[in-house]
Amino acid sequence: MRTAVYAGSFDPATNGHLSMIREGAKLFDRLVVAIGENPDKRPTFPLEQRLELLKVITRGLRNVRVDTFSHRFLIDYAAGVGAQYILRGLRNHADYAFESTMRNVNGDLNAKITTVFLMAPREFAEVSSSFVRGLVGPRGWQKVVKKYVPAPVFKALLALKR
Repeated sequence: MRTAVYAGSFDPATNGHLSMIREGAKLFDRLVVAIGENPDKRPTFPLEQRLELLKVITRGLRNVRVDTFSHRFLIDYAAGVGAQYILRGLRNHADYAFESTMRNVNGDLNAKITTVFLMAPREFAEVSSSFVRGLVGPRGWQKVVKKYVPAPVFKALLALKR
């Protein structure tokens, strides 16, 4: 069984994330979408809410499981869930530079796990979680942000701003 891990903070999950998850679900027998908890970051949504939002937006994908991890290297988490692959999305050259370095370090730590890169679809190539967070607030933000996040995430963002 080909198992991959697709990890991130998903704060918030974007349509780009969802696109990667859907593609990963097609490519692998099992895809674990893992929220990595970073104690140095102050998330917009608590871990439990990000977990629930990811479960909702991936509900129809039978081979996708949502999980969390903290205080572990991604490569160790991936090995722990029996993954042979780590799935990473690339939006631009900056992502490639960072992700290729991480791939090399992960390869040094565990050569049995392969990193697979997928290019983000054009319509999501400039969209990141931090970009979306930066759009929330100014007058008219709802119309802009709605294009970049799944409906349940948009609803959660609206609830934050009430």
